[in-house]
Amino acid sequence: MSNIKYIDFLVNEGNIPLFRELYGRNSELLRQQAIRYTKTLNRFKEVFGDKEVSVFSSPGRTEIGGNHTDHNHGRVLAGAVNLDNIAIAAKNNSDIIRIESSGYETFEVDLSHLIPYENEFSTPNALVRGINARLNELGYKIGGFDAVIDGCVPKGSGLSSSASFEVLIGVIVSHLFNEGTLDPILNACIGQYAENVFFGKPCGLMDQVACSVGGLVTIDFADVANPIVKKVDFDFESTGFSLVITDTRGDHTNLNNEYAVLPKEMKEVAAHLGCSVLRETTLEKVMDIAPSIRQKVGDRAILRAIHFECENERVVDEVMALEKNDFKGFLQLVIDSGHSSYMYNQNVYVSGNIKEQAVSLGLAYSEAVLKGAGAWRVHGGGFAGTIQAFVPEDLLERYTTTLNHLFGAGSCHPLFIREKGAVKLDF
Repeated sequence: MSNIKYIDFLVNEGNIPLFRELYGRNSELLRQQAIRYTKTLNRFKEVFGDKEVSVFSSPGRTEIGGNHTDHNHGRVLAGAVNLDNIAIAAKNNSDIIRIESSGYETFEVDLSHLIPYENEFSTPNALVRGINARLNELGYKIGGFDAVIDGCVPKGSGLSSSASFEVLIGVIVSHLFNEGTLDPILNACIGQYAENVFFGKPCGLMDQVACSVGGLVTIDFADVANPIVKKVDFDFESTGFSLVITDTRGDHTNLNNEYAVLPKEMKEVAAHLGCSVLRETTLEKVMDIAPSIRQKVGDRAILRAIHFECENERVVDEVMALEKNDFKGFLQLVIDSGHSSYMYNQNVYVSGNIKEQAVSLGLAYSEAVLKGAGAWRVHGGGFAGTIQAFVPEDLLERYTTTLNHLFGAGSCHPLFIREKGAVKLDF
C-alpha cells in the first residue's frame, strides 16, 4: 500500500514542522506550498502509479559576497533560499530513471550507458546521467527510479536552478539507494562534475555547495580542487529583514563575451605579477605595478583586479560581522560590495549598449528607498539579470511596489535564508 494518501493528509493538515523551516511562518505561503505538494503527489500517482514514495526538497541559492571572485580562486559568501525544487520519487526496480519535471519534457536516462553524449549537452538528461556516472565511479549504489519534480527556482533568476536540480538528484539517489550517506559537500562536487563533463558547461562550485549544504556558507577557493567550506552561524530570520531578489528583465543575449572577458582581464594583470590568478598576489602589488602595465592590459583590467583584491577581503569581513551579530556592519559591507562591482568591476551594464541599463536603474531605485535602512547590490554575473537587496520589514511593501512598478509585476521575490540544504522530508 502506498503512503501518498497519508503524506497528502499531513500536508493539508499543516502538520509538518519542517515546512516552516523550509518556507517560513507566513500562513498564506504555507497554504500555497500545501497545494503545490498535493498537486505534485497527485501528478506522480497519475504518471507512475500508486507507489511508496519519498519526498525531497532542494533550495536555490543567492550570492551574498564575493562578486566575481571564484574564477580567480577567491572567497565567496552564499546562502540557500526558500525557493526550491521538490521531488516525489520512488524506486522502479530497473536501470531506467524516468523524470517528469515542470517546464521540461518527460525524459528517461538508461543507467547502462554512463558516458557523456555530445547530443545531450545542455539538457537535464546529461546532468542526471553525469551524476549517476560519478556516483557509480565513487562506489555508491545507483538504480532506476521514477520522479515528478516541481521547480520554483526561476530559470535565469540568478538563484541557480541548475545547481538546485543537480543536488536534488544526488540526494534522491543517496536516500533511495545509499541510506542517505552521501555527504553534502561531495554531493555538490558531483553536481559540478556532471555540469562540467556531461552538460558541457564550465562552472565553479559555489552554487552547488550553497544548495546542498543550506544556510549561509563561506567558501575559500584558494585550492580549487579542495575548497574550504564553512557554515556561518547566523539567524537571518531574527533580523526582521527580507532578502529580495529582483529580476530586472534585461536581455542576456550576446553576453557570453562579457562574462568571458572579465576573468581574462583579471588574469592578465595577475600574469604581469608572475601569477596565474589574482588570489596569488595582493592589492598593494597590483597598485604598485599598475602604472607600468596600463598600456598593455588597459585601465579596466586594473580596476577589475582592484575589485577582486578588495572584494576577496570583504568576504572575510562580512563573515566576521555576521558571527559577531553586527548586522548593521554587514549591511554596509554589502553596499560597499555593490559599489565596487559598479565602479571597479564594471559588470552592471554593457559599455557598448548604453541605452539598456536595467540593473543600474534597479540599483538607483533601491538606493532611493533603502538608503540608511537597508542594502543593495548587483547579484551574480551582472550586466543584465538580477539585483539583491536586504529590506527591513517596514519598507518591504514600499520596496517591492517600487521595483515592480519599474520592471513589471512579479519582478520582486522576497526571500529568506533557509537553513536546510537538499533534504529528504521525513513524514
